[in-house]
Amino acid sequence: MIRANGIEMHVEHLDPPAGGVGAGRGDGPATLVMIHGMASDSLASWYFTLAKPLADAGLRVLMYDLRGHGHSERPPTGYALDDFVDDLSAMLAELGVPGPVHLLGNSFGGTIAFGYAIRHPDRVASIAAIESSPPTRAWMTRVARRLDRAADLLPRPESLAQISAGRGERVARRARATGEMLATTTLVRDLPGSALPGSAQISAIGAPVLCLYGANSAVVELAPTVVRLLPQARTVVLPGEKHTVLIDRPEAVRRLVLSWLREECAVEVAEAATTP
Repeated sequence: MIRANGIEMHVEHLDPPAGGVGAGRGDGPATLVMIHGMASDSLASWYFTLAKPLADAGLRVLMYDLRGHGHSERPPTGYALDDFVDDLSAMLAELGVPGPVHLLGNSFGGTIAFGYAIRHPDRVASIAAIESSPPTRAWMTRVARRLDRAADLLPRPESLAQISAGRGERVARRARATGEMLATTTLVRDLPGSALPGSAQISAIGAPVLCLYGANSAVVELAPTVVRLLPQARTVVLPGEKHTVLIDRPEAVRRLVLSWLREECAVEVAEAATTP
C-alpha cells in the first residue's frame, strides 16, 4: 500500500528473473504498467493472466487497483478521467519509476493510458490497449450507458440472484461489490462528466500504439476512429472473441503484446515468450 494523490493505493509489482533479458533503454528492464478496467475489475485480472508471463519475458511489471476498486481507497468523490490520470502520475512518482513507461490497459484502463499520454507525452514509451479507445465522446457515451445500466441493475436482489444462478457465487459477489461502489461514490456522474481532449490532442500522441479487439464485441466498431486519430496504431481483431478477450484468450494477448513490443518498440523480451 502506498499513498499517492491523497489516497491509499494498492500496488503490486513483479520483477523479471535475475540475469534475464529486457534491458529496455539501457537503464535496466523496461517497465510495463498494467491498468485494469472500470467498475467490476481490479488488478486481479492482470495478476491471474499476463503479469507473471510478461515479467518472465523480461519486463518489470507494475499493477495497481484504481481508486474505489480492489484494495485501494474508495473516496466518495473524484472519479473523473483526470482523477485517474493524476493517480497514475502520482503512483509512478511515489515509486520513483524512472524514464518513459509502457502502458497496457484493458477496457477503460486503456483510456486512462491514452489520457496519461496526452498530458505526459514524454513519460510514455508505448500504449497497448485491449478492447478500449482514447477518450472520445463516442466511447465515453458508451461507458456512461454501461455504468448507468450497472447502477440500476446491480442493487436489485433479483439481478444478483440471476447472476449467481447463471455465473456462480464468486461472480455474484463481485457484482454485489460493484453495486455498492456505484451506490456510494460519484463515479456514475463524474466519469461521463469528464473534461475530454480534442481530436488534435489525441492525434498528438506520438508513441507506438497497439489496439486489440474481439470481433464479437461492440467496441470493435470504434477501431476506424482510433486508426483515423492515431495512424501509427497497429490494430488486431481476434475472431470469435468478446469484450472479455483478456480473460478468455490470455495466451493470444500475451503473444501479440510481446511481439509488438519487440518489433515496434525495440524492447528486448525473451524469445521463448513469443513462441505460439
